[in-house]
Amino acid sequence: MTLEKLKRKLLTKKRAVETYPFDEVTMVIKVMNKMFALVAVDKTPLRINLKCDPDDAQVLRNMYPSIIPGYYMNKEHWNTIILDGSVPEEVLDKLIEDSYRLVVKGLRKADREKLGY
Repeated sequence: MTLEKLKRKLLTKKRAVETYPFDEVTMVIKVMNKMFALVAVDKTPLRINLKCDPDDAQVLRNMYPSIIPGYYMNKEHWNTIILDGSVPEEVLDKLIEDSYRLVVKGLRKADREKLGY
């Protein structure tokens, strides 16, 4: 997975924006000013942190050795996915979608309505 391909996947989400609020090597993708993905752009292979339902988080970690508790994040709600090719792209796409939806679900009603949720 290249950084450009991953960035395209993330930025197709409605109102998703790319930011670097922490440093120049941690890309943070936000929706309505709330982060739903963090990418370590200086790592090879790339690593992405995605929000996850706590019940699903542990199941995914058991299924895929390259899915680990969220690095520098709340480990109950975030997973780090090491993009070494062992997680199928369809699974990664679903994890991105799930993270986006979980963050949107937590937005104020007015902001959710702007997004069509």
